[in-house]
Amino acid sequence: MDCSSIAIARSWVYRGPMSIVTGLKRLVVGRRLANAPAAPTLLPKRLALPRLASDALSSVAYAPDEILITLSLAGMTGYLFSWQIGLGVGIVLAVVVVSYRQTVRAYPDGGGDYQVASANLGKHAGLTVASALLVDYVLTVAVSVCAAVVHLKVLWPAAANHQILIAVTVIAILALVNLRGARGSAAWPTYVFVISVFTMLGIGLFRILVLGQELRSETAELTVIGPEGVDHAMGWVLVAVIARAFSSGCAALTGVEAVANGVPYFRPPKSRNAATVLAIVGVLAFAMLLGVVVLARLTGVHLIDELGGASYLAPDGSTSTVGAATVTGQLAQTVFGDWFLPGSYIVVGATLAILLMAANTGFTGFPTLASVLAKDGFLPRQLHTRGDRLAFSNGIVLLAGAAAVMVVAFEASVTALIQLYVVGVFIAFTLGQVGMVKHWGRALRSEQDRGGRRRMTRARVINIIGAVITGGVLVIVLISKFLHGAWIALLAMGLSYTLMVAIDRHYAQVRAELALDARQDRGLPSRVRAVILVQQLNLPTLKALNYAKASRATSLMAVAIAVDDEETRRLSQAWAKEDFGIPLRVIASPYREITQPFLKYVSELRTENPRDVVAVYIPDYVVGRWWESLLHNQTAALIRSRLHHMTGVMVISVPYQLSSSRRKEQRQARS
Repeated sequence: MDCSSIAIARSWVYRGPMSIVTGLKRLVVGRRLANAPAAPTLLPKRLALPRLASDALSSVAYAPDEILITLSLAGMTGYLFSWQIGLGVGIVLAVVVVSYRQTVRAYPDGGGDYQVASANLGKHAGLTVASALLVDYVLTVAVSVCAAVVHLKVLWPAAANHQILIAVTVIAILALVNLRGARGSAAWPTYVFVISVFTMLGIGLFRILVLGQELRSETAELTVIGPEGVDHAMGWVLVAVIARAFSSGCAALTGVEAVANGVPYFRPPKSRNAATVLAIVGVLAFAMLLGVVVLARLTGVHLIDELGGASYLAPDGSTSTVGAATVTGQLAQTVFGDWFLPGSYIVVGATLAILLMAANTGFTGFPTLASVLAKDGFLPRQLHTRGDRLAFSNGIVLLAGAAAVMVVAFEASVTALIQLYVVGVFIAFTLGQVGMVKHWGRALRSEQDRGGRRRMTRARVINIIGAVITGGVLVIVLISKFLHGAWIALLAMGLSYTLMVAIDRHYAQVRAELALDARQDRGLPSRVRAVILVQQLNLPTLKALNYAKASRATSLMAVAIAVDDEETRRLSQAWAKEDFGIPLRVIASPYREITQPFLKYVSELRTENPRDVVAVYIPDYVVGRWWESLLHNQTAALIRSRLHHMTGVMVISVPYQLSSSRRKEQRQARS
């Protein structure tokens, strides 16, 4: 073949026939995209911040809600500690951000806690982090979408009757958008959210602290009653409620690791720019979280945990368990409602938009991490391959299904889902920080420069503090939330970890079995003994005979199983009349079985000489309608499946297209 013919051959690519199912898929997902070397789009800081930090910033939309909702279990006494809990969460956030700044400098290629734990603590620590992150991504989608639906109720009260349906529909839409190969998220929702929240906080605090105005929320006059009439919790009950509220508030830390994972997407200098964005995210999230909690305290915002038994007591003495609007919704209405009503809709709308962006980050993070794990042999290979639109389609579908199950199982309740949410985050945080401590310790043993040693020592101290703080918070989270749902997250992580270890062990075993070994016998088979299964004398059988002859085996034998004496006699007479030049061996089957006698015959051929190979040719009917497959090939399929388990036996299916199959092929060719 000359060079021109080679070029022509390589330029032709099989596109495949277009069936109805394929056509519908093209309509929904879009046309297929060919493989192309796609360099990652490098982002400046102004674009990297909104795209990578939307998850971290969006948690401000529900973390204050969960703090107040949990504190309602202690009655009115619990609300006295709202701003202190907000401050505590903010301090932990600051520690995590400063610690992650060391991570992005040490690992400029990204990978986050999974890479850090795997490189410094070993495979099993890395898999622990990976299982925590996979579960966390599922919960990120579920929590963010459910929180978005809660904010949608502020703008559209009728949504309260269809929360589960709306949440599942939103997840399906996000999955479809990502299956079509969405290329990143818009930046404006994040900036509108940040600006609108800070504007609300600034105007609200100015009106209260400077102008002396009394701003009261819609729930300010309602008294919160804890479960079973508790209005002033004391002692260990109060401590337990505060610890649980702090754990729920720590949901504000979710998403911080996304910046560390996304270092490769920054413009050079990548590590420095990522560290800068991390600092900005930390400052913004800290200020917004604490500002919202303080303003909620000043305006008397109350939320209750109706699932936990808390209720409202109105001034007229009536009680209610119907939850009010979100903290953000109440604050926006309180600050803007009496003089600039559109402002409240802008705040709530921006909050809704960034929550959807945060959910969309899960559809980027989960499939990417699953692809890395599949490439490393810890998950099925199918999760590593890209789909028609160059997206990790299998990972997207898996994430959407898991998130939808969580939404339905927990009835789209953010409060119920949040109990599962924080556990995986702090497992990843803690192991990541411990891994960084070990990283700096190893680096210090080989570093000779005095300035470099000072920087490494400082970084190690920061990561030690981060490991201690995040480990302590993890203990608090486990103790305060274990019975409220955290055990479900731990169970899911344990199952994920066990599954990945089992898959890794299986792939390792298969690699060992299939590896080339110089000691193995590479000689050719001494003989190839061909056997043709004959059930009827017809065109498919004739095609199998001709193909077997063309293969030039050492010996060739046609075999028929005598199930019915009359049919066997007619088959033998027809065979002798046609004179194919191939002997027909009839095997008696007194119990009217076809499969077992044929398998026994092939097995006996195989045991005569271990160096022999038995090639079995089986006619196979190719049909064009799904129901026709139920009427043909059942015995042949059973025999094939059994023969596949025999050593030294090759199974060759010889297809024969029926008219319905040929018509289907013609229709596909025309389309």
